[in-house]
Amino acid sequence: MPLSNSEEQLMQLLWKQRNAFMKDLIDAYPDPKPAMTTVATLLKRMQDKGFVDYIQLGRSREYFPLVKKSDYFSKHVNSLIKDFFNDSATQFASFFTEETNLSKEELEDLKKLIEEQIEKK
Repeated sequence: MPLSNSEEQLMQLLWKQRNAFMKDLIDAYPDPKPAMTTVATLLKRMQDKGFVDYIQLGRSREYFPLVKKSDYFSKHVNSLIKDFFNDSATQFASFFTEETNLSKEELEDLKKLIEEQIEKK
């Protein structure tokens, strides 16, 4: 089950902090900060979806991610390629390199990364 935009924003904060108490998460939000009840609701929904869990420490809960950021991002990119680029990584790469304002240096870096992956295979 995917995360909503609000849940994803909170998940980004939790990935950055690794482990966090409710106060830490709220403090990490830009102003205007959400209400504690809003964050608690989001955390509960994310826990129900299997994205976060917590350790009870006295009366406080220390939250931590159950899903790695790289795994979540990888799933999204693969879904994007499937849904918008006819399941073709080549079409995605073509779009990405043509429609973004990558510098020559960035394109060279991408080329190097691709060549390294080719060598591994």
